[in-house]
Amino acid sequence: MLPTCPDPQTGSAPAPRVAERPEPLRLSLRVFLLVCGLLVLPFTLITWQVATDGPLLGVDERVSHALIHPDRVSELLSDLGNGQVAVPLLALVAVYVAWRGRATGTGRWWLPPLVAAVLMALVPAIIVPLKEWTGRHGTPVMPPGGDYYPSGHTATAAVAYGSAALLLLPWLRSARTRLTLLAACAALVLGVSFGLVRRGYHWPLDVVASWFLCGLLLLPLGLSCRSRRRSSSRTPRC
Repeated sequence: MLPTCPDPQTGSAPAPRVAERPEPLRLSLRVFLLVCGLLVLPFTLITWQVATDGPLLGVDERVSHALIHPDRVSELLSDLGNGQVAVPLLALVAVYVAWRGRATGTGRWWLPPLVAAVLMALVPAIIVPLKEWTGRHGTPVMPPGGDYYPSGHTATAAVAYGSAALLLLPWLRSARTRLTLLAACAALVLGVSFGLVRRGYHWPLDVVASWFLCGLLLLPLGLSCRSRRRSSSRTPRC
């Protein structure tokens, strides 16, 4: 409650004013937990079906047989998920954002690029053990093996391109430009995903599971970029 001063005309103190409260932290926490749940639950369900050879795999195989058609276009699309393509792009964006943040005197300019680098390093650390644990075989066009779930190429594309987009968002002023960037990022990830399924490199559920997993991984970077955007919006511009 804010202090009040007597009214100079009436001499009586006006009604006390109540200070405006910022957005409750409790609401933000609920939203964060809700988003986490919406990502964790489908990924857990799919992983459980793969690990136990559940009935969902029958649907997955039928969808794969309907979509699979190896060709040059699908191979090129799936190649966009290679680490040799996606990771250097993320590295260039991270260096640019770090340089610009330091040049403009942004507080903790190093944090979002560092988070992006850590997330990219976590991809193989998470995907490889999951592949070994689930031991899912590949599609009929792939050689025998048990290391296809979840899709590493999809995870690489989602984290690399998603991180690059999140790093650039706070530096874009117009809403149209930000929407264009997000649409381009989504198109890249969906293109890689379609190419992997179309070429027969992965089952559809391998790809979908990586979407949910990488959405969960990108949450910390999204929060750090959001806080940076809020702080920069409060900074007066000359």
